[in-house]
Amino acid sequence: MATYYPPLGFHFRVDFGTFSASSPDIRFQSVSGINASIPNSETHPEGGENRFTHRLPVRASYENLVLKRGMLVGSGLIAWFKAAIEEFKFAPQMVTVTLLNAAHAPLQVWVFHNAWPTKWNVDGFDAEKGAIVIETIELSYQYFERKDITGLF
Repeated sequence: MATYYPPLGFHFRVDFGTFSASSPDIRFQSVSGINASIPNSETHPEGGENRFTHRLPVRASYENLVLKRGMLVGSGLIAWFKAAIEEFKFAPQMVTVTLLNAAHAPLQVWVFHNAWPTKWNVDGFDAEKGAIVIETIELSYQYFERKDITGLF
């Protein structure tokens, strides 16, 4: 009988629609916000049924995708942010997050449709610490799909 070990979360890849796989723009130290929920429901009474009302789901809700990395000077990704924030020119992209195994093969894939920038943050500077400057990038998107990797790779 084969033993199953849950995957580790430190080996992953993030791909943007317009950046190549060799671009430093797609290298991140952490990804979070892969969450979906159905927070609201509608109630519908049924004629003649007085014991309860029917509760039906309304729609899914998604949190922002949060990506963190060491600050990259001359970043094309930040130029995309700048165009959206400073010039209000949005160019939504498909973003793919892939969890990898030890052999760099995909274990699970999440595809975020029509992602656009919503927030960019640079951690504070501190002369008493020799820490790398971390930038946090937040993306909103329409929805995400969790893809079964069977047959995709």
